[in-house]
Amino acid sequence: MRLILALFLVLIVFSCKQDAKMMVTMKEDVTYLASDSLMGRETGTSYEMLAASYLSDRFKHMKIDPKGENGYIQEFSFKPSTNPHEEAEVVQAEGDGTLTGRNVIGFIDNKAATTIVIGAHYDHLGMGGQGSLYRGEEAIHNGADDNASGVAIMMRLARELKEKNSNNNYLFIAFSGEEMGLLGSNYFVKNPTIDIETINYMVNLDMVGRLNDEKTIAVHGVGTSPTWKQTLFANNDRGLNIVEHESGIGPSDFTSFYIMDIPVLHFFTGQHEDYHKPSDDADKLNYEGMETIYSYIMNIITDLDDNEKLAFTKTKNESENVPRFKVTLGVVPDYLFSGEGMRIDGLSEDRPAINAGMQKGDVVRKMGEFEVNDMMSYMECLSKFEVGQTVKVVVDRNGEKIELDVTF
Repeated sequence: MRLILALFLVLIVFSCKQDAKMMVTMKEDVTYLASDSLMGRETGTSYEMLAASYLSDRFKHMKIDPKGENGYIQEFSFKPSTNPHEEAEVVQAEGDGTLTGRNVIGFIDNKAATTIVIGAHYDHLGMGGQGSLYRGEEAIHNGADDNASGVAIMMRLARELKEKNSNNNYLFIAFSGEEMGLLGSNYFVKNPTIDIETINYMVNLDMVGRLNDEKTIAVHGVGTSPTWKQTLFANNDRGLNIVEHESGIGPSDFTSFYIMDIPVLHFFTGQHEDYHKPSDDADKLNYEGMETIYSYIMNIITDLDDNEKLAFTKTKNESENVPRFKVTLGVVPDYLFSGEGMRIDGLSEDRPAINAGMQKGDVVRKMGEFEVNDMMSYMECLSKFEVGQTVKVVVDRNGEKIELDVTF
């Protein structure tokens, strides 16, 4: 019944928009991809296949050429992990215990020497499982922000770039297997459907549906080309508050391209209390904010359209410097916060922070005798403590310093 309903929804979208020039909106893309009928789009399931079919049809209606290995589809086989501390693994051939993931790939061929890759993963967690932060009964994880939002902006860019900025070709990739360990993007760079040497740069969109009132957006990979920094700020005509991250290494598909010495930019509007939970639904997204992000990225692509191929620079792997720690507060940090300290964006039930009386929006400034100035110093502080230890933690709550006793 769910399969029939999902197909019916696809027919509704396209029966009203048979003319390729008629627009499918970003909200419509998100609403379909994040509908209950797709059961959370888990990699290797029939529901992922339905999502892949929808995206293939979207490319076809926009008259964007197929560039998979079978039409728009690039399949890969993988073995799902049964160990929560290990990731799934791509394998060379199907066999016992293997499943199939599907990248969806479209191409605008402008007969140019270089190609820009624009990517976003479309898979999510299905009914939850290992990656879920939800502690209730099994439920559909629709993944509206993560990452129907990124796919929707990618599709909007595809529509606009069909007849603009023709000094590059454009390869659009909806990646599968991101939630299981960047499976789809890793497979693509090792089995590219174009000459990988011709790729100019890669733009990645992952969780871009919750632009806040301060219009804060994190941009990763700024250090991967000397061109990026000036370009990012020269084209910011929408008043975005840009939080820069130099590294080309991070927990999304841009990492796979950076490792191949390709300049990357990754856009992210931050984590929230619905992250990896069933409550990440389409009605909670900021669609006006998504339009702002789309326009910003179009500005960047347009500005660079007549440039030569971008130079690549290696960056420091920020994750290599993360200290090991035995305890956690049980909070979601606000990765968009650029002030002093570590601001809390969400709290987990029955964990040290919430048990001590911490609240969303609190800024942690001191843990025991150690000052907290940013995310790195926060993690360094955690590495100093042991399970069972009680320490005094100072938080800034609306300008007032509050001291709380935290037991790890």
